[in-house]
Amino acid sequence: MPDSIQNLHTSLASAAQKAGIENPAIQLEHPDDISHGDFATNIAMVHAKALKQNPKALAEKIVEEFKKEMPAEVASVSVAGPGFINIALKNDFFVKSVLDIDENFGKNTHHKGEKVMVEYTDPNPFKEFHIGHLMSNAIGESIARLVEAQGAEVKRANWQGDVGPHVAKALWGAMKLGASDAASWGKAYAFGSNAYDTDEAAKKEIQEINKKVYSQEDKEINALYEKGRKESLESFEKIYERLGTTFDNYFFEGKEGRNGVGIVKEFLAKGVFEESDGAVIFPGEKHGLHTRVFLTSQGLPTYEAKELGLNIEKFRIYPDLSQSIIITANEQTDYFRVLLKVFSLINPSIAEKTKHIPHGMMRLTTGKMGSRKGNVVTAETFIGEVKKLVEVKIKDRDFDEIEKEKVAEDVALAAIKYQILRQAIGGDIIYDPEKSISFEGDSGPYLQYACVRAGTVLAKAEEVGIAKDVAALPEGISLLEKLLCRFPEIVSRSREEYAPHRITTYLTELAAAFNSYYANNQIIDAKNPLSPYRVALTRAFVHVMKNGLWLLGIRVPKRM
Repeated sequence: MPDSIQNLHTSLASAAQKAGIENPAIQLEHPDDISHGDFATNIAMVHAKALKQNPKALAEKIVEEFKKEMPAEVASVSVAGPGFINIALKNDFFVKSVLDIDENFGKNTHHKGEKVMVEYTDPNPFKEFHIGHLMSNAIGESIARLVEAQGAEVKRANWQGDVGPHVAKALWGAMKLGASDAASWGKAYAFGSNAYDTDEAAKKEIQEINKKVYSQEDKEINALYEKGRKESLESFEKIYERLGTTFDNYFFEGKEGRNGVGIVKEFLAKGVFEESDGAVIFPGEKHGLHTRVFLTSQGLPTYEAKELGLNIEKFRIYPDLSQSIIITANEQTDYFRVLLKVFSLINPSIAEKTKHIPHGMMRLTTGKMGSRKGNVVTAETFIGEVKKLVEVKIKDRDFDEIEKEKVAEDVALAAIKYQILRQAIGGDIIYDPEKSISFEGDSGPYLQYACVRAGTVLAKAEEVGIAKDVAALPEGISLLEKLLCRFPEIVSRSREEYAPHRITTYLTELAAAFNSYYANNQIIDAKNPLSPYRVALTRAFVHVMKNGLWLLGIRVPKRM
C-alpha cells in the first residue's frame, strides 16, 4: 500500500493496541462526503462488542492514543456518529504530493520478483474471433497490466483449440462449401455444426475427420487443416495488434493438450480417475462436484484432459511461476471447479497457484451470440461498426485522412474497452453503442477527451513560457489534488481484487474533478503567481490519466 496509508495503518494499530485491542483489524475507507475527512475507519465499532465497551467511547480512546504519535501528514482526527474515526490530512501534504507525480506514479514494487502468467482471449482456430473474445482480451490485458504495475514479471498466454470436434466440423464444411479464406472458416464451422446436429451421415463423416485430424493419417485433410489453421492464426494476430496485446506464449490443444492423455492414464492407475463404459472419468460427485469425462471411449482427450496437459506445461516452462491467472466466460466456472479439484489431487502446487476469473457475456439487442448457428458477431465487424459511429462524430474536425483514421480507431477501442471494464467482472454487459462513444460522462472517449484537453493546456503553457518552477502554492486545495493522490492506492486495490472497474470508476471521477477545476480556474495566466502550480497540477492530472488509461489498455490520441 502507499506509504501515507501505511503510516496511518501503523499509527492506528499502535493506538488501538494501547486502547486495549489485541489484534486490531483496520480498514481505511474514503468518506463519501469529503468534508468528513480523507480517511475513515470503523475499527472501534468492529472490536467494541468483544471488549464489552461502547463503540464511541472506544473510538475516543483510540483517537486519544493516536494523537500522541500522530503522523506528520495528519491535520486532524475526530470521532463521528456511533464510533467512526475520521482523519483529515494537511493541505500541504497533497500539494507536495501532486508536485512529485510523474510518468511512473501509481507503479510500485510490491510484487517484484514474482512471475505471473495471465491466460486470456483464447480464440479457437477455424472459428470466428467474436465479441466474447473481445471481453476476455480487454479483461485479461488490463489484469496483466495491473500485475505489471506492481512490479511482477508477466507472461501473457493464449490457449487455443486447434484440434477437436469444432475443427472437424469446419473442415467438413470447408470441403462442402469450398472455403478459401479465414473469414469463411467461421461459415464453414457453422455449416458443419448444423449438419452434425441434423444429418446422421454428415455426423459420421465429421467424426471420422476428427479422428484423422488427431492421428494426422490423411494427407489431404492434413493439408486443408494446416491451411485453415495458418489463416485463422494470422487473422487473430491482426486483431491482437489492433487491441494492443502481444502474447509471450501460445499453447494449443493439438500440442500441449495431447499430453493430457498420459496424465489421465497415470492417475487412473493411482485412483484419481475411474473407468466408465470404456471412457475415463473424474468422479466429481464424490467431491460435491460434477462427474466429467476426461478420455472418451475412443481414447481421445476431452477439453478437461487437454487442460491438464496445458497447465502442467505452464509450470514446466516456468517452474518459478508464482501464479497462473486464467480468464474465461463464466459458463466454464463449474468446469474449472472440477479441474482445480483434480489438480489438488495430482499436483497441489498448481491448484494453489491457479486463479480462475470468470466474466459474463456481452449482449447486444439481438441477445446472446453463438457461432454454432452462424449468427456470431465478429470482433472485426463490431469494432468497425463502433468506428463508423466515431467517424460521424469527428467528421467536422480538421484532421487529415490518416489522423482521422487513427483517432477513430483509438476512440472506438476506448469506447468498447471502457464498457467492458466499467463494471465488476462477472456480470453480463448490455452494450449501448451511442452511449459508449459519448465525449461527455461515463465513457472511454470522455476520459480520452479530458486527457487531450489537459494536454492542450500544457502545450499552451509551454508556448507562453509559464515557468516550470513552482514558487507560490495555494492556501486551499480542491478535490482534484485529493483524488490524484489516491491513484497508487486504487491501483494496488485493483490488482489485489482483480478489479479493473475500480480504475474506470476512479478515472471517471478524476476527469470530472479536472473538468470542474478547469472551468473554475484560469490555468494559463502569466501574471498570476499561482499559474505555475496550476500547470503543474494539470501535468500531474495528465500523468495519472495516461497511466490509468494504460492500465485499461486504452490509448490517448494527440487530438480529438
